[in-house]
Amino acid sequence: MSTFLFADLSSGVLAAVGFCFGLLIGSFLNVVILRLPQQLFRRWNLESHDILGIQNNTTEEPDVTIAWPASRCPKCGTPLRPWHNIPVLSYLFLKGRCASCSVSISAQYPFVELLTATVFALMMYFYGANTTTFYGFVLTCCLIALTGIDLRERLLPDQITLPLLWLGLFVNMNGTFAPLPDAVLGAIAGYLSLWGVYWLFKLITGKEGMGYGDFKLLAALGAWLGWQLLPLVILLSSAVAAIIGVLAITIGGKDRNFQIPFGPFLATAGWIALIWGDKITTWYLSAFNL
Repeated sequence: MSTFLFADLSSGVLAAVGFCFGLLIGSFLNVVILRLPQQLFRRWNLESHDILGIQNNTTEEPDVTIAWPASRCPKCGTPLRPWHNIPVLSYLFLKGRCASCSVSISAQYPFVELLTATVFALMMYFYGANTTTFYGFVLTCCLIALTGIDLRERLLPDQITLPLLWLGLFVNMNGTFAPLPDAVLGAIAGYLSLWGVYWLFKLITGKEGMGYGDFKLLAALGAWLGWQLLPLVILLSSAVAAIIGVLAITIGGKDRNFQIPFGPFLATAGWIALIWGDKITTWYLSAFNL
């Protein structure tokens, strides 16, 4: 009896540590979600003007990076005090408004922080503190950042998806989440499956149903999870995307041609497959006697 209590206590402590750590990482992910697209757009703008030989006045603007400048209000530009950067608590203390100009602060900040903290706590509780959990943290952070960027900008940056793919193959060199051959096949199958759907849809309708970033993200998930879990990822993401699309049209009154970013659905399904994929697959096979 005491052994089980000690195990529960130990898991609870690990979950608490994971939650606090996740709050801090979530705060950083907010910076990535907001600033990485700005940095990329500015770079692409400079490159396009240089190629076309057009004078560009944006060179006079200060470059924005992940680390610079210090956090500030996007409306009035006032730098944030250290106590204004405390995850979640600062948002509650300031009642969701800037301390200087009282403009509303986006709810994205506390939401991303709480989301990251929650998933970190779950992973620490169920899997403990080990190398596998650390790798899971890395994948989770990338998926959250990609989700936020895709929702805001309809963009899945190569700067995240491609390193994530190669990192997945590296992590699985010793079969951490899947045997290396399965991971390689997963990367290939992940890319080609959506690539095939993209061209089939374009040939039939003449429209582009998704972006190349979606191919790369599914390839990265295949590299992490192996090819066996790709059907689960595709099924979950497609089903949820279809349901939300129908609801948006019927209830929200959206036009049928409006675009829903597919990346967030892939990322969510990929994380579910990471944590519960084997259990879901085993349950399905046993339920249908396959």
